[in-house]
Amino acid sequence: RLLAIGAFALLGGVFAPATVMAADTHQHDTHTAVLKLNQGGKWHTDAALRTGMESIRSALAQALPDVYSGKFDATRYQTLAQSIEAQVGYVVQNCKLQPEADEVLHAIIGEIGQGVDVIAGHKPGTEREQGVVHVARTLDDYAAHFEHPGWKSLKTEH
Repeated sequence: RLLAIGAFALLGGVFAPATVMAADTHQHDTHTAVLKLNQGGKWHTDAALRTGMESIRSALAQALPDVYSGKFDATRYQTLAQSIEAQVGYVVQNCKLQPEADEVLHAIIGEIGQGVDVIAGHKPGTEREQGVVHVARTLDDYAAHFEHPGWKSLKTEH
């Protein structure tokens, strides 16, 4: 239980700023993480990263039809936000990437965090559906920058 609380406290620090600061359990400097390719190619992934990202994708794929049809209520949005946060926590704790790839991953995690804030209802005046779409599009950024065999993009238009 303490480990879970620590992970959420860590995620709160990652999700809070508008720009992603590379600082967590992976031992980074305090510079801003940016999306970039690995000398023109995609970054290698590990099993933990692929598992976590697939879980996030799966949760969104299941939610999108009801989100778009207006059948997703506040409780379901909150559950979705918590599910995504849990998977990000899993990735942060278990993923082992080279430092440059890890920095790019932190940019992705920061964007996911911004979407989760909207999904959870922490951004008044912004429809929660927009957070779901934001996270889905961030997964496209992930796929554009990281090798993930078999990855399938989500349809974000309805």
